[in-house]
Amino acid sequence: MQRQEASVGGGSAMAETIGSYGIKAVWASAIGYAMDGFDLLILGFILSAISAELHLTAPQAGSLITWTLLGAVVGGIGFGILSDYVGRVRVLTWTILLFAIFTGACAFAQGYGDLLAYRTIAGLGLGGEFGIGMTLAAEACPPGLRARVSSYVGLGWQAGVLAAALVTPLLLPHIGWRGMFLVGLLPALVAFVVRFMLGEPEIFVAHARERRQAMPLRLLVKDAATTKISIGVFILCAVQNFGYYGLMIWLPTYLAKSLGYSLTQTALWTAVTILGMAFGIWLFGQLADRIGRRPMFMTFQAGAAIMVVVYAQLATPVALLIGGAIMGIFVNGMLGGYGALMSELYPTEARATAQNVLFNLGRGVGGFGPLVVGTVSAHYTLAGAIALLAVIYVIDFIATAALIPERRGAPLT
Repeated sequence: MQRQEASVGGGSAMAETIGSYGIKAVWASAIGYAMDGFDLLILGFILSAISAELHLTAPQAGSLITWTLLGAVVGGIGFGILSDYVGRVRVLTWTILLFAIFTGACAFAQGYGDLLAYRTIAGLGLGGEFGIGMTLAAEACPPGLRARVSSYVGLGWQAGVLAAALVTPLLLPHIGWRGMFLVGLLPALVAFVVRFMLGEPEIFVAHARERRQAMPLRLLVKDAATTKISIGVFILCAVQNFGYYGLMIWLPTYLAKSLGYSLTQTALWTAVTILGMAFGIWLFGQLADRIGRRPMFMTFQAGAAIMVVVYAQLATPVALLIGGAIMGIFVNGMLGGYGALMSELYPTEARATAQNVLFNLGRGVGGFGPLVVGTVSAHYTLAGAIALLAVIYVIDFIATAALIPERRGAPLT
């Protein structure tokens, strides 16, 4: 591990520095994840336009998100296992290409059936990128910076969704929803850059014999203690994704239809919430490296439970702006810790499998978030549906307290 080339997150000790390879690995992982976030939030903004042209019902429109995320479950499992066998960088490149090509294909959809197929296949690629990128970054960086590095990869997603919130109102009137999907071809360029810049992490190469002999999925449940941890991590990932997608997919609709905001206002208020989320991810990484993983997860889970209830009661523009930012800090700040948490809980020969399988199984559950929020709002109110998300964060808090051990800064095995 190179120790002298750059300092990350303010670390001053020699052991808390990261070399050029680590910097490249973090950037590659974060940019790939940014492209995912950009595409998925664009879909939230253009659902109305797609529905109008292709004559989709509300359940059909919501299912485009759900099946994208269900595709991510399958892709996450398959590509995660493959990455533990053949390489982080190689498989990350494949996932980015798959995601980009089929996102672009959505621009040529003629109806619900083919659009759903394209979204599902794009989801396969989307599912692979999070866990592989987080694993690559964690293996390329020193233990004292692991949570911070994971948070920087998580910030890639927020940069992508923020860009979508700001760019969509400018581009959509001119290029339409089909043109917005064509923008999704840009990650293909990222894939070639990643493959050119990076080799595999040293720890991955060093565990060649273990990789050949391992069965990664079995290592997630190899004994009672590991099974308990895996159940806990799955619950955390499920709540993270359910709350995030349930909130973010419907937030533009809530602001527009329930509160009468224009497209520009909706984009601006959503962007402020996303900025809050980005700050939360950064803050989580900083504190988790200094205080610990468990204390920060439990603090943010409690904050999320409180803030979704508070936000649902707000009505004035200024209150919604400030409340949305604070809610964003807690609801999505936890994303800054998953990469470090799972990297420390599982060995090299199963690390990418754990990241991808557990996070994407959680994403599969989370894919029903927009559907559940939409269904509840149809019978009650959208504000009430958002407030009900507090229940899942209470479950999250209990699971962390009961099932997740603290292994801050532990050496990777």
